[in-house]
Amino acid sequence: MEALKTIGKAIPRTDMKEKITGAAQYVDDLEFGPNLLHAEIVESPVAHALIKNIDTSRAKEVPGVMAVVTGEDFPKKFGVYMKDRYIFARDRVRFVGEQVAAVISRDPRIAKRAAELVKVDYEELPVITDLKESIKSDAELIHPDLINYQRVPYFYPIENTNIAHHKKVRKGDIEKGFEEADLILEDTYKVPRYAHCCMETHIAVAKVDEAGRLTVWASSQSPFTLRNNFALTLGHLGFDYSDVRVLTPYIGGGFGGKAGGTMEILAAAFATEVRGYPIKLRWRRDQEFYNTYMRQGLWANLKMGVKKDGTITAFEIEMYWDAGPYVEYGANVTNAIGLTATGPYRIDNVKIDSYCVYTNLPAAGPYRGFGYPEALFCVESHMKRLADKLGMTHEQISKKNAIKRGDTVPYGAPMNENGLEECIEKVAQALEIDKKEISSDPGKVIGKGMAAIWKAPAMPPEIFPGRQCKYPVFGDRDGAGIQYGYGPDRVRNSDGPAGKNTN
Repeated sequence: MEALKTIGKAIPRTDMKEKITGAAQYVDDLEFGPNLLHAEIVESPVAHALIKNIDTSRAKEVPGVMAVVTGEDFPKKFGVYMKDRYIFARDRVRFVGEQVAAVISRDPRIAKRAAELVKVDYEELPVITDLKESIKSDAELIHPDLINYQRVPYFYPIENTNIAHHKKVRKGDIEKGFEEADLILEDTYKVPRYAHCCMETHIAVAKVDEAGRLTVWASSQSPFTLRNNFALTLGHLGFDYSDVRVLTPYIGGGFGGKAGGTMEILAAAFATEVRGYPIKLRWRRDQEFYNTYMRQGLWANLKMGVKKDGTITAFEIEMYWDAGPYVEYGANVTNAIGLTATGPYRIDNVKIDSYCVYTNLPAAGPYRGFGYPEALFCVESHMKRLADKLGMTHEQISKKNAIKRGDTVPYGAPMNENGLEECIEKVAQALEIDKKEISSDPGKVIGKGMAAIWKAPAMPPEIFPGRQCKYPVFGDRDGAGIQYGYGPDRVRNSDGPAGKNTN
């Protein structure tokens, strides 16, 4: 066998020298000369309210102020998957800290002082911070016009609710699966929100040059997504794709919190108002906790049926994801995990409902795993409890149901060779999973555990090789529901028109 070139060997990082010596440059290290301007944001002090009036007159009179902008200057909504947000709030605010206006000045201290003079009149509305409250039929609507928002064709909001997207996957016969079970276990699991807390806070600098081209320097994981967003949202100001570029130097941590787009579009908008100058916007550390993506909170109801030998006969899960006031990347997390929430197990009867829910908490999205760690924490916890009730080990029940080549995943794609069984065996052996460890420290105990999870954030291919399989990415939205067949297995995905989803 030919010797491996990289596995098992120390490979120098290509950016090692720059980072160790301090030569690596991040956005805040870039020099833009004496013409650099600074922006200060006017933030909402309330979580949910109608905006009755914005008075910027006193701020504009402050010497040194170059411009004051509000939502009236930027009438188009933006969003990667659903256009549900204005650059600056126009009709209402939906979370504490939402951008209502901004002041631009050469001196950041002047911008801050002028921003304090902007007067905003609010009419407060009921605030929703709990998923259970948000999904009630009589809940205050955070987006009353949700059903009319422009969105990708595979997202399905439910009219007159706070549910921005409902991902549904059906495989086999769930009722039959539970009838065949010797044991059924049902429970609820919760996972809280987390903040990314990257060492480098979110930052962007934008400039429109003399030729009318927009350049944005951003600490971003998704430069091409940003470019697309800028061209679509600011296109009415004369920008085309060829007029926009996004440059990303070193990034001081991302983990999903700098994917998609958050504050970068603010800097781009500033540059269109004061052309010819680079304009910097940088979040303070405290702003990172309410003005960037957090990990979505999850509330999941999970029900599984198994035979006495550990074979899973039925899997049913309802997942409610707290996206905050705007779906941002959160709806795609909901969508991705909704496709494969079973984890890497062979299950014939599956019912998955994954909901992206609006609340008045800060916006949430991907965080180190695109929803899979949260959802599969629930699944693996459930698997361990099932094993305990059956007198089995976690290793045994995982191996019994491990997905193999030729099996189908919940949405119908054929599984490839994966080595999961062998992996479970080797991990169990390495841990000596059955051996009880005795701690030499009376203040500490030693515990062992294992879990089998997978991650597949990308959408499945429309056609799988050798199979006549289609995934309803661009389906007919006028029918009562859409059903697709996947080879010999029948997978029902009834993502019909918005508001008409059926079981």
